[in-house]
Amino acid sequence: MSLNEHSLQALSWRKLYLSRAKLKASSRTSALLSGFAMVAMVEVQLDTSYPYPPGLLIAFSACTTVLVAVHLFALMVSTCILPNIEAVSNVHNLNSVKESPHERMHRHIELAWAFSTVIGTLLFLAEVVLLCWVKFLPVKPNNPANGTISSGVAAAITSTSIMVPFGLVFIVFAVHFYRSLVSHKTDRQFQELEELSNLTRLQNELDHRGDSSILQSPSSHFP
Repeated sequence: MSLNEHSLQALSWRKLYLSRAKLKASSRTSALLSGFAMVAMVEVQLDTSYPYPPGLLIAFSACTTVLVAVHLFALMVSTCILPNIEAVSNVHNLNSVKESPHERMHRHIELAWAFSTVIGTLLFLAEVVLLCWVKFLPVKPNNPANGTISSGVAAAITSTSIMVPFGLVFIVFAVHFYRSLVSHKTDRQFQELEELSNLTRLQNELDHRGDSSILQSPSSHFP
């Protein structure tokens, strides 16, 4: 095996392990958050005597449904692709990396990872805020004559005011992480191209020396 082929196979194995790690993280996160969302939908107890705003109930139902659908999609992709990658990664053979579908299914893996870690997490933050409003809004004030807001509304406003900055920090971190990751991948690709170029030049020099020694060897038999 030449140096170029060995370097390419090492790169393929590194991509395989990265894809496997992303699928494992997506499956664990999606299973956990979708389970929490389903429990929140089932266990929430609506006060039938309180006139909930229709928009609040519609938003809570839609957010929960989209949240579960997004995470189940990521979980489905991880469940379908991960066993094939695991089967290849457990084989101690350098050439077996070609049998893995991680190269062809690269877009599906990235989509599942983005759905689980970015979109799904943002929806879960929104789910927590809506759940607080649905849960605490029916709480009546102790003294309605004062015209002050009830403790339930205060609790919902407090949870919203806490969660909104966390959501903004999460978005900023996600954008910064994506930009840093793209920059890192670009730098790594330039380094790998430079390493491949050096390996190609070294291989050509070795081949040239071998050809030169073969051409010079017959002349050594003659004085």
